Amino acid sequence: MNKPPQLNKGDRIAIVSLSSGILGEDFSKHQIKIGVKRLKSFGLQPVFMPNALKGFNYLKENPEARAEDLKTAFADDTIKGIICAIGGDDTFRLLPYLLEDEVFLDHVKNTPKLFTGFSDTTGNHLMFYKLGMTSYYGPNFLNDLAELDSEMLPYTTQAFRSYLNNPSTTNIPSSELWYEERTDFSKQAINTPRIRHTEQYGYERLRGTGIVSGALLGGCLESLYDLLKGARYPEEKALAKQYNIFPDITEWQNKILFTETSEETPTPDHFERMLEALNDLGIFEAVKAIIVGKPQNEVYYQEYKEVLVRVTEQAQTPILYNLNFGHAYPKTVLPYGLEAQIDFNELEFSIIEPLFQDE
Repeated sequence: MNKPPQLNKGDRIAIVSLSSGILGEDFSKHQIKIGVKRLKSFGLQPVFMPNALKGFNYLKENPEARAEDLKTAFADDTIKGIICAIGGDDTFRLLPYLLEDEVFLDHVKNTPKLFTGFSDTTGNHLMFYKLGMTSYYGPNFLNDLAELDSEMLPYTTQAFRSYLNNPSTTNIPSSELWYEERTDFSKQAINTPRIRHTEQYGYERLRGTGIVSGALLGGCLESLYDLLKGARYPEEKALAKQYNIFPDITEWQNKILFTETSEETPTPDHFERMLEALNDLGIFEAVKAIIVGKPQNEVYYQEYKEVLVRVTEQAQTPILYNLNFGHAYPKTVLPYGLEAQIDFNELEFSIIEPLFQDE
């Protein structure tokens, strides 16, 4: 994989809205101020791309404008990293505007840049994976940097700091706390803490022994399913197939699959249907192991475990459950295409190569 350079203090960071246009709505203004302040506290200089703040309707109707912002960020040599505003549900509509632009493709190849986000951003990550660039399934602007509490969640803060460092190995422990999603994002909620809980389970081994290593590949389960089945938008399946966005079975060989569920908390039956779609492709037999994120608010926590074991029974895929990534709060960073290691005996997980280019 072609790794980007790490971030450094003073770097200009682009904020893009590639899915939802929520960042441009008036009710998000107080969150923007918080997120900007937090980025500056890391020594970074936020730069909103020209269309990032144009709101729901404009960005829904103009996917080419969303794509243009990403292309602008890659073309600007002063921009060193890119942070997604939030997820959404239709970033797939950007594919023709990006993958048919030779200038953009050349920039991705020759000047890779840090790109971070999760959820529907899975589609963007899989595009970059196809293009050979490492991207990072990690914090985004609204969910994480704009956390309404008086500070970012400490575990997430440490994860974001990893973007400014480049150790040879990154150990990723289980968080001692987990937090419920907020129900109030209004201005009145500023400085109110999230409801928090002591972690009762830690990393759980559902199957597997010893040490397993492999490159990371995956994303939000609903996003993967939609790319395969077009469950939400029929044209999504067609575009994903046209541009070969969903990795074919050879790409899954010897990988570690990471996946997690969204704030929509799919029922166990839906969870099983989505897993079966991956199973039908032979993914569970191809990969060396699976890591699964904590379900948001621990909804269906035990039920998902039972489904995972049942669907992967024939493949006997090793599974480590209840990791802190994606829609879980707090969250870590998972780099696409880089080598990770699971110690099933000690219940440990780590990235075993540098996250960024060697200087």
